[in-house]
Parts: sequence; C-alpha cells; structure tokens
Amino acid sequence: MNIAVVGTGYVGLVTGTCLAETGNHVICVDIDENKVNKMKNGEVPIYEPHLDVLFERNIKQGRLSFTTDLASAIEDAQVIFLALPTPPGEDGSADLSYILGVADDLGKIMKDYKVLVDKSTVPVGTAEKVTAAVAKNAKHDFDVVSNPEFLREGFAVDDFLKPDRVVVGTSSDKAQAIMEELYKPYVRQGNPIIFMDEKSAELTKYAANAFLATKITFMNEIANMCELVDADVDKVRIGIGTDTRIGKRFLFPGIGYGGSCFPKDVQALAKSAGEVNYDFSILTAVMKVNEEQKTVIVPKIQDFFGGDVKGKHFALWGLAFKPDTDDIREAPALYVIDKLVAAGATITAFDPEGMDNVKGLIGDKISYADNQYDALENADTLIIATEWSVFRSPDFGKVAAGLNEKVVFDGRNLYDLDQMKSLGFYYNSIGRKTVIPNG
Repeated sequence: MNIAVVGTGYVGLVTGTCLAETGNHVICVDIDENKVNKMKNGEVPIYEPHLDVLFERNIKQGRLSFTTDLASAIEDAQVIFLALPTPPGEDGSADLSYILGVADDLGKIMKDYKVLVDKSTVPVGTAEKVTAAVAKNAKHDFDVVSNPEFLREGFAVDDFLKPDRVVVGTSSDKAQAIMEELYKPYVRQGNPIIFMDEKSAELTKYAANAFLATKITFMNEIANMCELVDADVDKVRIGIGTDTRIGKRFLFPGIGYGGSCFPKDVQALAKSAGEVNYDFSILTAVMKVNEEQKTVIVPKIQDFFGGDVKGKHFALWGLAFKPDTDDIREAPALYVIDKLVAAGATITAFDPEGMDNVKGLIGDKISYADNQYDALENADTLIIATEWSVFRSPDFGKVAAGLNEKVVFDGRNLYDLDQMKSLGFYYNSIGRKTVIPNG
C-alpha cells in the first residue's frame, strides 16, 4: 500500500517506519527542510530503542522516504496519516491549527479518493472538523478516520508492530476495509482491530491516558500516606497489585508523571469536559496532585540540611521523564532543578540520552557529567529522578567515594532498604521508611 505520513515527530516517524517495515511504501512529510535532509541521510532525529535499525533498513530498501513537498507525497497515497502536533493552549485545550491547516491544504491538492487518518491525539469532534476543512476545497471523495496511537516511549516500536489492540473510528465501510487490510499484519496473533464511530475512538485515547495517569497519581497519594503512618508502599503495592481487578502495572510510586502524553491529555480531556458543562473533578485532582508530587522530594532535602540548601551541591541522576527516551517534556527532574537552584544550590546531572535536550532548554543553569560517577564529584547528596536501568545496580563503593556524605534521595525507589542500611547510607525514598545509618 502507498502511504503518506504528514509530520515526522515522535508518532509520525515511528508510524511511518513501522508501516514501511511490513512492505508498504511510505513517504514522510515535514516542513523542516533541515530535518528532512538529515533523515534522508539516515539520521534518526529522536531516540527510541530499535527504531534506528528499522529506519536504516527501510530507507536502504526503498520503502521509506522523506520530503517537504506535500503534493508529491500524497499523489499516489491511498492512506494519509496526520501525525501533527496538538500542543496545549493557554486554557489547556488542544491546539488543532496544525491539523486543520494541513486538512485545508489537502482539500486543494487531492486528485482522487483518499483515507485521511487522524493519528494525533485529538479532542472529540476533530474528525468532523477535519472533514469540514478538507471538504471546503475537495473535488473528490474522501473519508476521515480516527486511529489514535497507543505508543509508549521506550517501547514504541514493539507497541506498533505488536499492538494490544488497534482502535479505528470510521462510519465508512470503504475506509474500514482499507484500514483492516493495512493493520492485518500487526495483529496476526489475534489481538483485535476494534472498529467504532469516530467520536468514540477520539475519546478512547484520552480515556486510556487519563485512567493511567489517575492510577499513577493514586499510588503516589498512597505512598505519601505511607510515610505519615509508617507503612511500606512496596508491600501495599504488592498487596493490591495481585488483585486481578487492579493489576500490577502503573502502581510504582515516584515523583510524578511527565512526558508528551499524560500531562497534555489529562488537561485536554478536562478542558473538553468543561466545554460540555461537565465537571470532571477527578482529573482536576489528578493534575493538582501530580504537580505537587514532582517536587515532593525537595522539602525532604531541605529538611535534611536544616532548611537551607544554599551553597550545597547535588548530583542528579536522570533528566528524561522516563527511561529509554530522550524526551524531557514535563520531566519531574526539571521541576526539582528549578526549586533547588532557586534556593541557592548547584547541580551536576547525568542522563544517558536526555542531556542535550536539557542543555538546549536551560543551558548552563546546571552542569553536566560524562557519566553517572563523574556527576558525584564533591556532591553533598545524590538525587535520583529517572529509573534508567544503568542506575539500578551501581558500584556503591564509587557512589560513596564520590559523595561528600553517603546520602541518597531516591525519587524512583530503586534500591533495597536493607541493602542501603548495610552499606551505611542515609537513604530517603518515596512511601518507605527512611534509612538512617546506626538509626
């Protein structure tokens, strides 16, 4: 099948590359000429495990190409994926200007029937708006389909190639048949392609992300309560996670969620609810709690130093919002940095993939180390903000040697309490007892 993917951000590039991997001919379109030239030369603009291998292979075999020319890209395409940004506006609503702008252009240049697929996360009613924007100038039949993505950063390639389910919103039998043919290679093991109306598909994506964000936030609230009543959140997590009605996933407490999806989608769903005069109060609470959770570790650090961290130097492990990505959008680490630097502290950070993006955002507000152990030099405390695998089994001898004091504040609960006590560390984590040497 000939396919065009408009937008080469995270979703668009993974979508285009994975569609090419099953034999389709895919042209990816972007207005950024410099970015397009780099991709033509085999440079992957994002970090995502395993994407580089598929990217290189499909370019080499002629199934994946790139252009800035929308008209040439869609000329032979049967299906056009719209994978464009939907950033939050000042009021929290999703900005659809990129999608509707391209929709307007498509209506002017389409020369035959096309299936237009909303792949971006969009509010309920977007398919109708895209249809209207295309129809203003279209001289040929077309269908607009809602096909939300469910890609986890760090696992996106596997998620696309072996999805739990594929959700397709369409009221057209013709479009449904085309989408079913397109996705059949990815669901050979029996996972479903779920067809529904466009509005239900649009709401499904928001509902899924909002529910997961709520689950994370609930567990963070439980962790905060555990600290007050001297309970252990790890034991509580296991106790409830073995209940099949609840499940084990998304129950790990920490310093809040971030990234490009959960914060934006929760906010957008709450805004959409408000537009139909519905007070989605649980989402208001989720956003409030998560905002506070991102810096819940800062008062603990300040208390340890008698309320004043001015002149203190901290090592920070982790900048990306989660492991296995270079995405720093809404990363809790950035909020911790802001609070501590504003209080007069200095920070040296290390992250396996996220440092260049942080440098581009905040420059020399902090220092950066070449590896995790160099970040410890002359630091009064180690702070852990992202649960990268490389941080899970460190050389604690090197950690102790690098720090001025054997003090760790862990926002991701990476280490065993008994082990940290036996090693003589002061160890403060989330929802668990604080380890105090000789205490």
